[in-house]
Amino acid sequence: MNVLTGYMVKEILKGSLIALMLLLTLFNLFTFTDELSDLGKGHYGLREILYYLVLTSPRVFYELVPSAALLGSLFVLGSMGNHRELIAMQAAGLSIAGIIKAAMFAGAILVIVAILVGEFVAPSTERKAQFIKVSAQNEQVVLNTRYGLWLREGGKFINVREIQKNGALGDISIYDVDEQQQLTRALHAEQGVFLGKQEWKLEKIRLSDISTQKMTAKYFEEQSWKSSLAPDLLKIVVVNPDNLSLADLAQYIGFLKGNNQKSQVYELAFWGRIVNPLITFVMLLLSTPFVIGIQRGVSVGARMMIGVVIGMGFNIVDRIVGHLGLIYDYNSALVAVMPSMTVLLLVWIFARKMQRQ
Repeated sequence: MNVLTGYMVKEILKGSLIALMLLLTLFNLFTFTDELSDLGKGHYGLREILYYLVLTSPRVFYELVPSAALLGSLFVLGSMGNHRELIAMQAAGLSIAGIIKAAMFAGAILVIVAILVGEFVAPSTERKAQFIKVSAQNEQVVLNTRYGLWLREGGKFINVREIQKNGALGDISIYDVDEQQQLTRALHAEQGVFLGKQEWKLEKIRLSDISTQKMTAKYFEEQSWKSSLAPDLLKIVVVNPDNLSLADLAQYIGFLKGNNQKSQVYELAFWGRIVNPLITFVMLLLSTPFVIGIQRGVSVGARMMIGVVIGMGFNIVDRIVGHLGLIYDYNSALVAVMPSMTVLLLVWIFARKMQRQ
């Protein structure tokens, strides 16, 4: 790497990191404003909100890297263009291809950092953030283990082994304990349906009353159950693509397919993770010839506006294509890669035209 390339890589990285911190701060401010609407719900206070923001920041960081790369490169390369540094570099022998190469090298560093954060930090912190938020807003004591979800409600200990797609519960066990911590009742229901207003309907119930003298067993087809257990609390055990690493997504997709369940959402998330580094390179590749082709008189604010429009436009198109893919059941890999490859083709054509001029 020569001096000019190294200088450009350092400046692009510096500009991208500054843009990343600004975007992250902005997004966290929006999230903080949204979370204030839940302030005081249960034990959800300012400390929990701030902790939630800290824990969700790695995921937001990972998602913002492509946009930050675009804004940072537009700012740095645009500033170099306005100060005629790019002209001087080209006069010193650095071609447009060399400028693009420097941007790609900076992008490779950003991508490596993003992958490390997105795969090894963000999934675990996102799970902790959701756990803190949901458990703080509810009175129940919650423990999520390999044996299902455990909750405590007064003198009752509740174990839920299955959460179905329609929100119903499956394989439910409820244990009543007295003040001496002695088991007095054990109930097992095959299914529980939420009826609203803290009322559940339990189905196919086996009930055992336990005392020091005897134990009696009963069976009911269905029974009403009053509980403050909120369906929102159960969201912490629902598998969310944001909470999974690439390897976990691949494993979960295999599990769903093995059980003949729909996996399109997770397949799209899987391929989206793979394509995300490519998006960073596409954004940098888009900014380089674009900046060089703009006249030097364009202000920094105008360049930032151009970057915002390009970034938002790409994200909107990417999301539209993703939703259409889910609706019409298109190939997930093709849906994930198509927007990036289309932009990449257009940039390549534009760059070739510039080299011929």
